[in-house]
Amino acid sequence: MTTIATNLQQVADRMTRACMAAGRAPASVGLLAVAKTFNADAVAQAVAAGQRAFGENYIQEGVDKILALRAALPDAALQWHCIGPVQSNKTRLVAEHFDWVHSVDRLKIAQRLSAQRPAHLPPLQLCIQVNLDGGATKSGVTAGQLPGLLRAIAQLPRLRLRGLMSIPDPAPDFQAQKAIHASVKRLFDQICASAVPGLEDFDTLSLGMTADLEAAIWAGSTLVRVGSGIFGDRPGPLR
Repeated sequence: MTTIATNLQQVADRMTRACMAAGRAPASVGLLAVAKTFNADAVAQAVAAGQRAFGENYIQEGVDKILALRAALPDAALQWHCIGPVQSNKTRLVAEHFDWVHSVDRLKIAQRLSAQRPAHLPPLQLCIQVNLDGGATKSGVTAGQLPGLLRAIAQLPRLRLRGLMSIPDPAPDFQAQKAIHASVKRLFDQICASAVPGLEDFDTLSLGMTADLEAAIWAGSTLVRVGSGIFGDRPGPLR
């Protein structure tokens, strides 16, 4: 097997062990292969190994890969997730090319995505990014800001609210990782128990990366975002 295929299997094994330790079914957690700074050939290797869902942090780089893979592998049913910051001048690219966006934390961005989503495409699946550990340099809404944003986005056409995403600051140990992920899960559960219209498909908790996927799965993540664990050490951004 190629290195990427081997790495994918190792990550899958980690996820299975983590699910078993948490008393969860392995099928309850999906894997998003984060391909930022890696080229389309690397993604194609992951596709050949069976991976179908990919995350991109840099929007233009992601679009270039989406188009390249669509041309090279027209029969592969790939799913593309935008997981990086979305600025106003990039919303059209996201709306026209991606299937999911995880990193919405402003109503203005959601409004632009809604207006720019092509009518022939399915609704754009959307997660709201939350920042519960207070990282000053990170994006994301606070718990107090979330209800109003949820209600506003739920009214927009061409979007489907699916869940929450969070990128906590690195924690020193497993217990600390579990604590911050568990706080996001509690917020997620509160929303799921609410009666807000438009949240009928609110089922996704995008938590955990290469270093902390076990803690995220313990806390209840339904989708882990793994980059270096699959593709290796990152090169510089693609030009």
